[in-house]
Amino acid sequence: MPFPVLPPALAHALGERGYDDPTPVQAAVLEPAGAGRDLLVSAQTGSGKTVAYGLAMAGTLLGEAEALPPPGAPLALVIAPTRELALQVHRELSWLYGPAGARVAACVGGMDPRRESRMLGEGVHIVVGTPGRLRDHLERRNLDPSALRAVVLDEADEMLDLGFREDLEFILATTPAERRTLLFSATLPKGIVALAETYQRDALRLAVQAETRGHADIEYRALRILPRETELVVVNTLRQVEAPTAIVFCNTRNAVRHLQAVLTERGFSVVALSGELGQGERNAALQALRDGRARVCVATDVAARGIDLPGLGLVIHAELPNDAETLQHRSGRTGRAGRKGISALLVPASRRRRAEEMLARAGVAATWSGPPPADEIRTLDQDRLLQDPVLTEEPSEEDRATARALLERYGAEDLAAAFARLCRTRLPAPEEVTDPGFETGRPLAPRRDGPRPAFGPSVWFRLNVGRRDNADPRRLLPMLCRRGEVTREEVGAIRIFDRETKFEIRGGAAERFAHSFGRTGPADLQVEPLPGEAEAARPPRRGHSRPVERARRRG
Repeated sequence: MPFPVLPPALAHALGERGYDDPTPVQAAVLEPAGAGRDLLVSAQTGSGKTVAYGLAMAGTLLGEAEALPPPGAPLALVIAPTRELALQVHRELSWLYGPAGARVAACVGGMDPRRESRMLGEGVHIVVGTPGRLRDHLERRNLDPSALRAVVLDEADEMLDLGFREDLEFILATTPAERRTLLFSATLPKGIVALAETYQRDALRLAVQAETRGHADIEYRALRILPRETELVVVNTLRQVEAPTAIVFCNTRNAVRHLQAVLTERGFSVVALSGELGQGERNAALQALRDGRARVCVATDVAARGIDLPGLGLVIHAELPNDAETLQHRSGRTGRAGRKGISALLVPASRRRRAEEMLARAGVAATWSGPPPADEIRTLDQDRLLQDPVLTEEPSEEDRATARALLERYGAEDLAAAFARLCRTRLPAPEEVTDPGFETGRPLAPRRDGPRPAFGPSVWFRLNVGRRDNADPRRLLPMLCRRGEVTREEVGAIRIFDRETKFEIRGGAAERFAHSFGRTGPADLQVEPLPGEAEAARPPRRGHSRPVERARRRG
């Protein structure tokens, strides 16, 4: 479906950028029912919503005119949660409204406020900024809101999550009552609905399904891994895909620092994004990714909010996200603007059920497999070498002279081998990894609230922590699964005593558990098999036992 009739200046801008058909969110906001009205739009990141609200407010800003009036007090205000997103919006609206003669200003943290103040004083048409900086300009009377015809709240749910409610309410209270308010949010929790009811009038609510576009260009992969090989699988996945830019998500700052160090040591060009970085360090990291000096970004969810990386072809979840919504936010950074992308989840056996539940809630189908094997990557390297442009480009006369000199001294096969070796040394070596081969894709059994079925033959173990060490089944169970490379179904009763904990492992997994536990994690946690079941199976004194079933139900 082509775009409907648009102001000539914007139609020209879209044509220059190769926009032939609107995305679903763009088509939705351009329906006649929304003309001139406030809009409450739920749409996923990467769905083309910046251009969508740029087009939605075109009639309000331009009317019947082909160009905007001379710059003065701003006509439109766009509020975004992060500096990176605001600058991205600034770039998008600058080209979209460029043919209409627009002057677009960005007001964000980390930039010179005096320069922003001068630009506002000289006159602008559209202001894009973050809540804190915009409030600061309003309080200092640098920003005149009296002529505003449209206000846009972009990623409104993230702004509330980041604690900007008070700033938003202050900003909206200064704007004219007759303005249009366009509110865009990936989700519509109660806080967003309450904000809309307070500051919008007769808003048209539009829900654009994520499945319409959000997953169409993303290939989801779920990789079975051993927990101790997580870093090695990240290495092989980066080497297998060879995306121009890739982002690897971790759940903590410490994990980001550790993985960045590991990948740098392996020979990748890596930057990290986490909450501990200053704005200058963050800017430098993003610039390195944009100009190609770095190819891999390791980040936490919070630190990666609002960033848009060109050529991002691969997202790796080194640690599973907390929920399906976060999975979609992470993955939605690739597969944009018609480009294909890959989202790879690294799943140990102990997290299989959680990964399958999360994928089901997100409405996506992932291809399950083992991690990329080293031999496959070596074969890919050979194929890539045969297609390398350096072999197909026309050599210069100087190149031919050097080639003749080399051939006089060395044989052709020796030269080819040296060239292959040189190319190979420039690439991080693939790692030998293991496919744990656990079963996937079987129906998810409902969690049981009644008595557990008989556990069957088992081996009892003793762990050197107990009640005095604040041992708790809710923390012990995932730790045992992770370090012992077993599933929750393979762990039986957990009995906590004052100075130790006794637990049972299903007989078929006991040998694997004993072998794996000592090889992973800190050495101060130690387990040993008990000589017989009788002592461990004897019910402890009242108050010294916490059944693992309770932990499972809460988990």
